[in-house]
Amino acid sequence: MLIRIPFLRDAAEIVLAHQEFYDGSGYPRGLRGDQIPLGARIFTIADSLDAMISDRPYRRALPLSHAREEIRRCSGSQFDPEVVRVFMSIREQHWIELRENLGSPFRLTHLRNL
Repeated sequence: MLIRIPFLRDAAEIVLAHQEFYDGSGYPRGLRGDQIPLGARIFTIADSLDAMISDRPYRRALPLSHAREEIRRCSGSQFDPEVVRVFMSIREQHWIELRENLGSPFRLTHLRNL
């Protein structure tokens, strides 16, 4: 659907590729490494983090520290090691503050502590 909207064409590729795994074991196309668009490699970490730290009908949210360790553990298989390195360089408190401000309008000051 997104590919038909000119200004969302690039986003369509990110959506399509965000289930690809860095080692090539993902889907739908079995892309690996740099074949996966950078935006999708970034988005897959954001999506995975959100899935782990959010309540689900089948389980309670996991602690942020657990989610970060899982992302670190899957570096090189599910996730791009370089993107994981950058993700891990952002202190845990920053993610907590972002989560707390989800209902607030976004402001550039939210990025001050990166």
